[in-house]
Amino acid sequence: MKFDPTLYFITDSTGVETPRLLEIVDAACRGGASLVQLREKNRTGREYLSLARAVKAVTDAHHVPLLIDDRADIALAAGASGVHVGSDDLPVADARVIMGPDKIVGATAKTVERALEAQSQGADYLGVGAIYPTTTKVKTVLTSVDTLRDICKTVNIPVCAIGGLNAGNCGVLANTGIAGFCVVSAIMKSPDPEMTARELRSWSMKLKG
Repeated sequence: MKFDPTLYFITDSTGVETPRLLEIVDAACRGGASLVQLREKNRTGREYLSLARAVKAVTDAHHVPLLIDDRADIALAAGASGVHVGSDDLPVADARVIMGPDKIVGATAKTVERALEAQSQGADYLGVGAIYPTTTKVKTVLTSVDTLRDICKTVNIPVCAIGGLNAGNCGVLANTGIAGFCVVSAIMKSPDPEMTARELRSWSMKLKG
């Protein structure tokens, strides 16, 4: 499946009611988010699936692919475009078997070795980071810009930087070879998610390798 990783928006619903979350996703897509990942760490399977279907209705209206974090079963049941698996999640090779050849499978990589492994197992893209400390409720291990650059030079699939990125600090990604970057809080906590997404997309277009 073709996809554009220029501006990859990852949700964080902590403290956010579903109607507001859907509003933010809609605004991000209007502003230029080209890929959306629904990331829910603390919901039951039923809750996750219900939310995934609601979010997909929004992303479908904008023709933006929706990826589901970690849960290949939720991705398939919701009819999402793919799944993203982290370092402690389902192995990439198994995610590929479950999702099939026509869905997107993304993977987290923090080293060149892990990046090559994920690529060999069928990953379509890599999320590399965290470049900066994050405020999201996920384990954060920082990845240097030099490592990001090395990964971009080594693999043949798109690489997206992730981790604490915003319009004020993303300039550090210049000349790394990224295909785009991921943002969470920069959009989730913005008073104007659409405007922020538009600004971030402009930055990403300038920084892409």
